[in-house]
Amino acid sequence: MASISLRNVSKVYGHGAHANKVIHSVSAEIAHGEFIVIVGPSGCGKSTLLRMVAGLEEITEGEISIGERVVNDIEPAQRDIAMVFQNYALYPHMTVYDNMAYGLKIAKVPKAEIEQRVQKAAKILAMGDYLKRTPRQLSGGQRQRVAMGRAIVRMPAVYLFDEPLSNLDAKLRAQTRIELQKLHAELGTTSLFVTHDQVEAMTLAERMLVMNAGIMEQFGTPEEVYRRPATTFVASFIGSPPMNLIEGEVNGNEFAAGGEVLKLDVPPPRSGRVVMGVRPEHADVVSDNDRGWKFKVEVIEMLGAERLVYGRLCGELFTVRMEETVTPPDVGDIVSLQTSPNQVHWFDAATQKRIAK
Repeated sequence: MASISLRNVSKVYGHGAHANKVIHSVSAEIAHGEFIVIVGPSGCGKSTLLRMVAGLEEITEGEISIGERVVNDIEPAQRDIAMVFQNYALYPHMTVYDNMAYGLKIAKVPKAEIEQRVQKAAKILAMGDYLKRTPRQLSGGQRQRVAMGRAIVRMPAVYLFDEPLSNLDAKLRAQTRIELQKLHAELGTTSLFVTHDQVEAMTLAERMLVMNAGIMEQFGTPEEVYRRPATTFVASFIGSPPMNLIEGEVNGNEFAAGGEVLKLDVPPPRSGRVVMGVRPEHADVVSDNDRGWKFKVEVIEMLGAERLVYGRLCGELFTVRMEETVTPPDVGDIVSLQTSPNQVHWFDAATQKRIAK
């Protein structure tokens, strides 16, 4: 195992007037054995950051260490890493056993040790009965497990996963997430996992690094990121459905937006131009009262154990999550919403950053 240290890591493509900075001074300390998920939308720089750790992209500025060793100028093969890609990249003419063993054979590992490592990896991945099959005889999920097995047998200091579940259907993705969690518990090896799927990030990560346009927006546990998002981007990206965000003006115990004024039980951290955030599960439909926020129901989605109620609050689209056991309002109803002051988030309208309470 090994720790990973990112110190003001930046990446720039091109020079002068044509320079394009795609990674902006990312710093993070990753401990031995942590499973870290790098999450963000397409084009945010998450895969580029992973490839810089792998040595497949040069670092423009900053420093990357794996263990106690700075690896900026060290070739990928010398970094003691194993990488699993979105594309399985299996040799179609080789058996599962040979696909897993190939890298070890090239490295001239003794035959007995290769056998021991491949059998151990196959047992961990429940692939022992498939070692004599070729990739075309396997399902997509099984092929991905072979790709992971090929990385496991190398016994590296660090595993790097670049969206390895993207080619799987929803059911297989869920199953493979469980297998990955078991795998990490078994091996305890430091891992970086890249995904654009925030559900995947929340379920897999011990800590998550949220990227946006090359900038690290937040680095923390899933609970920290969900409960105290550092910016409006994190608030809107993490969570399904996303947090409701309304920009307006605060004056004492009143929040004005869209020509309406909402009464607040507790004054926000400051007055002035702010963004108010409320997660859908933290807004409750209540009987009409003077302090409730007027909410006009437009659409209701039935999702089995819950309902999503969409409507307008202060002229903005607003979502409320309701348990299936609660009787929902009807489309067209104007109802009242209430939320606990502790569940309301406040952000600076100019910087989009969280306002400390």
